[in-house]
Amino acid sequence: MRGMSTPHHPTGSAGAISVPEAAAELARGNLVALPTETVYGLGADATNPRAVAGIFAAKGRPADHPLIVHLAPEASLDEWAIDIPEAARALAKAFWPGPLTMILKKSPRVPAIVTGGQDSVGLRCPSHPVAQALLREFAMIGSGAVAAPSANKFGHVSPTTAQHVRDEFGPDLPVLDGGACEVGLESTIVDLTRGVPVLLRPGRISREDIAAVLGVAPHDRDVQAPRASGTLAAHYAPRTPLVLVEPDQLETRVRAAAAEGKRVALLALGRAPTPLAAFGRAAPADAAGYGHDLYANLRALDANGADLIVVEAPPADAAWEAARDRLARAAAGTDEDDET
Repeated sequence: MRGMSTPHHPTGSAGAISVPEAAAELARGNLVALPTETVYGLGADATNPRAVAGIFAAKGRPADHPLIVHLAPEASLDEWAIDIPEAARALAKAFWPGPLTMILKKSPRVPAIVTGGQDSVGLRCPSHPVAQALLREFAMIGSGAVAAPSANKFGHVSPTTAQHVRDEFGPDLPVLDGGACEVGLESTIVDLTRGVPVLLRPGRISREDIAAVLGVAPHDRDVQAPRASGTLAAHYAPRTPLVLVEPDQLETRVRAAAAEGKRVALLALGRAPTPLAAFGRAAPADAAGYGHDLYANLRALDANGADLIVVEAPPADAAWEAARDRLARAAAGTDEDDET
């Protein structure tokens, strides 16, 4: 696959590899796709700048867009970060392993390429048992730290199964198959470098969860916040233009698109899609189930050859913040007026 740091000839079917094989690939400076509880990641040895450069090349990712470093539960936070506030240790105790990324001042061990040249680094400890097994195996033969953004082309819909990764990169990328991801949306990112917690990206761990541990609600992201994964205005986008429509305008929007001769793919919330749409999927009506299925639903609708994906906007309450965030970025990434 173009963009890998060295040629690779995977063993097994469709690039599937074992945990020891995946750890060996990382130690050799190669890329490996790995499961986490959130989404699949495209991983490289976080201490090997040449290997990390392969991630940026494979994804088509801007060099100033930082990566998240994944650590095993036994890893020492102090090896990878400095000036660690007590808030970080409290959040790690409460939510690691789990879908929380903390932005901290980086240690000298973290190469600048990982952080996009910033003096801060995103760190997290995934809860997926296969990811943990890989990180532990890699710790025995290498650094034990894996830099891994989502295993998709930059800005596209994140993968939540091994097949999604193969659909993005083809059969040459070695994939550690851990089944479907449990959460389905990327980790919560909280910045802890400025004395107060700042929520950079919502996720399964909510701002209320963070407030319950720290005794203070995280501030909203501002212009002084460090760059972090998945925080660009346009992201998580299917190739088909996508619009997000409030429930009371849904049928009108679908009808108007159909009248223009467009084939509409519809993601409806908790009910059967209107027959006005050429294709449709019913999303779960609960926030956790919706998030779990969101990217798989978007990929399925994207593959149907529609001219437009219409998504019924989920509720605006706190439980749905992460899903609404991803959908807003997906819509911005497929601005209908910019499509030919």
